[in-house]
Amino acid sequence: MKKGKGAWLINFAVAWVGRKNFKELKKTSRNCALAAENTLRGILEFAKDSEWGKAHNFSQILKAGTDKELYELWHKNVPPQDYEDLRPFVERHKHGEENVLFPGKPMMYATTSGTTNSPKWIPVTETYYTNIFSKMTKLWLYSFMRQRPKVFWGICFSTVGKAIEGYAPDGTPCGSVSGVTQRDCPGLIKKLYSAPSDIFHIEDYAARNYALMRTGIEQNVTSFITANPSTAIELQRTVDEYIDEMIIDIRNGTLSDKFNIPPEIRKALALKYRPNPARAAELESLRQKYGRILPKHYWPDFQFITTWKCGNTRVYTEKIRGWYPENTCYQEFGYFASECRSGLVMNGGNDTVLFPHMHYFEFTDADDIDNSNPEFLQIHELKKGKRYLIYITTYAGLYRYNMNDMIEVTGFFGTIPTIQFIQKVNGIISMTGEKIHERQFIEAVQQAEKETEIKTRFYVGFADVNESRYHYYIDFADTNLSQESADNFARTVDEKLKKINVEYEAKRDSFRVKEPVVHILKENAFEDFKAQSIKNGMGREGQFKMNLLMQDEKRHAMFKALVR
Repeated sequence: MKKGKGAWLINFAVAWVGRKNFKELKKTSRNCALAAENTLRGILEFAKDSEWGKAHNFSQILKAGTDKELYELWHKNVPPQDYEDLRPFVERHKHGEENVLFPGKPMMYATTSGTTNSPKWIPVTETYYTNIFSKMTKLWLYSFMRQRPKVFWGICFSTVGKAIEGYAPDGTPCGSVSGVTQRDCPGLIKKLYSAPSDIFHIEDYAARNYALMRTGIEQNVTSFITANPSTAIELQRTVDEYIDEMIIDIRNGTLSDKFNIPPEIRKALALKYRPNPARAAELESLRQKYGRILPKHYWPDFQFITTWKCGNTRVYTEKIRGWYPENTCYQEFGYFASECRSGLVMNGGNDTVLFPHMHYFEFTDADDIDNSNPEFLQIHELKKGKRYLIYITTYAGLYRYNMNDMIEVTGFFGTIPTIQFIQKVNGIISMTGEKIHERQFIEAVQQAEKETEIKTRFYVGFADVNESRYHYYIDFADTNLSQESADNFARTVDEKLKKINVEYEAKRDSFRVKEPVVHILKENAFEDFKAQSIKNGMGREGQFKMNLLMQDEKRHAMFKALVR
């Protein structure tokens, strides 16, 4: 494998910065309890003069003489939070107020779906971005080199969100933190990336996917970074469908006019393409030899891929097995959310090393999920093999914030627990990052009833990870309703859900979640389901209840048997 132009300098820079941050992590790993205490004190000091810090006595908490006293005062003064508790304060920041949740104002917001029809606007402070997120990104790239030293000898294929998607009322931008990181990285590191940032501003996902792969398949890609493995599936599907078009574009140095790409983006991309008949001939030869060409064919020097592999995404990772060269390192993307990047995978496997020197973590036992007053545990109190719910406190205004995530401790990095994500909790379903709350599904159905004037007596939705789609089972008030009308109703629910949940909209528009399928239930199906459930010991007569949005194969099979 031949080094790409400038690869030695890029590798030197990544290694030099990465080693420094890795040494800091190793030092932290010797005593994670002390690191956690220092981090909490640091966040309290940072935000003590903000309105929120004063209201919750941060200065008083800081006077604690011991770690035990510190945590007792913290719990006494600061209750656990969810986003709706913080939303009024975030709204004030969005409208220009300073020193509300933290000193000053956010540098940007990351947007993600909430439990209501209003998205979450997650504040990102300059302190959090510069001292934490940026450092972690550098260490992350270094972790790739630790597994595959030649990973950056070629090009990195990376998918990110738009750096700027919109603006708060006061003009502060909202967008993708990963997009901002890639936009602001040094010019030397920018040379690593396959796709010009202009591509991520293409709104039409089919067009964006084509531009990404038309660009990437021409290059010697050696690494692939994308959170969702479903993205890899959609990009390969683009190759399957349009490889002949790509070969023509590469031969001529063009970008097909069959796709909906704004003129200004076409113009910017045109400057980066040159006729490349040699590469076009290589791809044509591969297509003739293999029929369907895969990454192991068009990227033979490929070294490293990182996507989510835990939780529901395992189904998608199985689908791409065998697509990449045999020596490829396939590393878990890590426990990463819009709210924070809690740690990194450091060993090429699936386990996230938490970073207690950058975030303050608390946990409750997963068995206490229905306990209104659970015991909170510190990071050093966790046990291998146990499952917990995780709460975070950050330098960006999230205090004792419930992530609604269940994690499992898989081992230790020194004294620091390593974890894997298990599932969303509290009525949230997510196959590939869409995070639909049950109440959002209910609201979408209610809006569809109003718009279509079709009434339901009962409905339930199931996530099918294998198909990457939702199945709706509905008992309509009109027992003679046609399948065509039911399909129209389901499409309306789908459109309403897109408007309610921005993450779902993105996953639907990018084809990672397919169009839902509706099944008409026979009359009184719920009563039959309830009777069967009680008979099978799945509930008691006086206490029987069920969620209306589930990922449960056993219950899903029961409803399949109740279709009209």
